[in-house]
Amino acid sequence: MRLTISHITEYAYGTPVSYALQRLRLTPVTTVGQTVLSWSTTVEGGAQQVSYDDHFGNRVELMSIEGERDAIRIVASGEVETEDRAGVFGPHQSFMPLWLFLRDTALTKRTKAVRDLAKSVVQGDSDLSAMHALMGTVHQTIAFVPGETATCTSADEALEKRAGVCQDHAHVMIAAARALAIPARYVSGYLLTESGAQQAASHAWAEMYLKGLGWVGFDAANNLCPDARYVRVATGLDYMDAAPISGLVQGAGSETLTVSLTVSDNGQWQSQS
Repeated sequence: MRLTISHITEYAYGTPVSYALQRLRLTPVTTVGQTVLSWSTTVEGGAQQVSYDDHFGNRVELMSIEGERDAIRIVASGEVETEDRAGVFGPHQSFMPLWLFLRDTALTKRTKAVRDLAKSVVQGDSDLSAMHALMGTVHQTIAFVPGETATCTSADEALEKRAGVCQDHAHVMIAAARALAIPARYVSGYLLTESGAQQAASHAWAEMYLKGLGWVGFDAANNLCPDARYVRVATGLDYMDAAPISGLVQGAGSETLTVSLTVSDNGQWQSQS
């Protein structure tokens, strides 16, 4: 499937910005299940300082902005050809060892609530069936409610609220899988929605490393494994390693963020169903 993506992020400041340095993880790369046909990332009034692949294999661009500016506009767009692999990404290909993906982070601590959730899952006859059961449990436990959580919300806090967004579903999945001694990682990217409507943010899901299959994706927010509608952009231990945009700003007062994201396929998905 050929997906066309347009991702526009705009920051408006109450006080002009004198300097900003932004770290962008907005560029997908050609890898298992996807081929990048074209892609560009620009920052209005900004200059690229360096582009590199980080220790997780994510494409990162450092962009600086100087001068008095009351707004910053970041545009990422392109076309990606995808295929349906039923969520299976395959062998571990990162410089990071697998045992690292069993480690707690501030957002994925294995608290009592997380461990209890993991223990409640019917294990079945394989790790694969256990992860499908876990995905269903997280989907039922965490209601999708935008605005209830923030990027700093932990898996434990999302469980307490029993509400959140895709980032929270991914963090709970990851923390619970690690509690079951299964390596897990966070994935950020794009998703073609059924309506094709404009979205307010990029998407996130989890991947678990299962013997015999390698990395397998589980999207608890939608209760399914990633298919041809998904484009992966970055991975890491949690959101902080894969955040689309992060950095620092000097001289800014109040900040207003606006995101415009569209993913389209010219009707290909509907024609397949």
